[in-house]
Amino acid sequence: MGQPPSIEIKHFKEIREENNFTQSEFADLLGIKNSTADIERGRTKLSGKVVAELLGQFGVNPLWLFGQSGQKFLQLSKGDVSPKVVTVDSSDNENMLMVNQKAAAGYPHNVQDVEWYQQLPAFDIPLPEFRNATYRGFQIEGDSMLPNYYPNEWVLAKAVPDLDQASNNKIYVVVLQDSVLVKKLQKLPDSSKILLISLNEEYLPIEVNINEIQELWQVNSKLTFNLDNPSESGLFRELKQSMEDLKRELRTFKKQA
Repeated sequence: MGQPPSIEIKHFKEIREENNFTQSEFADLLGIKNSTADIERGRTKLSGKVVAELLGQFGVNPLWLFGQSGQKFLQLSKGDVSPKVVTVDSSDNENMLMVNQKAAAGYPHNVQDVEWYQQLPAFDIPLPEFRNATYRGFQIEGDSMLPNYYPNEWVLAKAVPDLDQASNNKIYVVVLQDSVLVKKLQKLPDSSKILLISLNEEYLPIEVNINEIQELWQVNSKLTFNLDNPSESGLFRELKQSMEDLKRELRTFKKQA
């Protein structure tokens, strides 16, 4: 006798049968060649693309698919921006995954791919601030968040389960369909859209539809390796003070002239 089917195969077949699709009809819908027979026999693994299609078309929770959650469906239209995959250590404690700049380029396209996450470095920070929630680390790319966040620094961020729980003017890691951005968030009167704002004023705000947001992480701390250099915010303060002094001197000069 062969191996019993894995939990994801059982659940995959369950979704097909619940919706009354034949194997070939289901394959057409999910972009699989020919039929789903090889998947259901355990010969072909579920790819990240198929998991994404199940989520997008049927609202199937990837964590349920792989037996890690009892919640079968996600309400995507109601602003669900929770992590699509979490990993645990040998003691069943959640890991903190670290997503560097290179990994961030592939992150939006692998957001439901359990195997992809297993390639990322993961560790535990034994501090009370990082308990009782899911945290993830992301590396800053570019200068759009100067002076508070430098290129190559890391932000540590807490998962936000629902867009309703996001706060205005806080810093978030926003996982869109094709990119990962670190921005200040501003809700708009049109509840279907939000504004993503850079701290560097040279960059214009970005307006995005909420259905483009796959995950949202609220930044609560950062790792920096620029301790030998004066902070940009410190430099800005010094420059501002110098400008104020100069203006004062000019005003005095005009009065005397």
